[in-house]
Amino acid sequence: MRVAIVYYSMSGNTGYVAEKISDYLKGSVEVDKIEILPEKAYPDSGAKKFFWGGKSAVMGETPKLMPYDFDAAQYDKVIIGTPVWASNCAPPIRTFLTDHKDELKEKKLGFYVCLSGGGGDKAIAKMKKCIGIEETQAEMQLIDPRKKPSENNEHMIEGFCKAI
Repeated sequence: MRVAIVYYSMSGNTGYVAEKISDYLKGSVEVDKIEILPEKAYPDSGAKKFFWGGKSAVMGETPKLMPYDFDAAQYDKVIIGTPVWASNCAPPIRTFLTDHKDELKEKKLGFYVCLSGGGGDKAIAKMKKCIGIEETQAEMQLIDPRKKPSENNEHMIEGFCKAI
């Protein structure tokens, strides 16, 4: 079995979780981590970070992406991770979902979101709507997992991996 972990991570939280999931799954399946990056990076600090990121998320923007290697036919399951921006997935993930929605509909999917506040449920619902699905195999929300590691987060990641 082969699993893709597709993620975008600005502050490192989503990438941290991608690594944790990969470490957990590696003993039983082949895992590929695929980081999605926009051609033009978003500001990553200060007020510009929240203004441009939030505006892009709320407006439903789909930025051009740096080249990445993803062929859905190679994977049995696809895990998608994103930070939550204004109760939405990050725009680079929206681009990925839009570009691959037909292929992703046919896959067993897991979504995870990393956030500092709220909006995780809404972000996951919008990701499902973007692809045109109602259910996933697993979903997970983690609050600042890299900055605030906890035993509870480890249990949630383990449960997510077992469900996927």
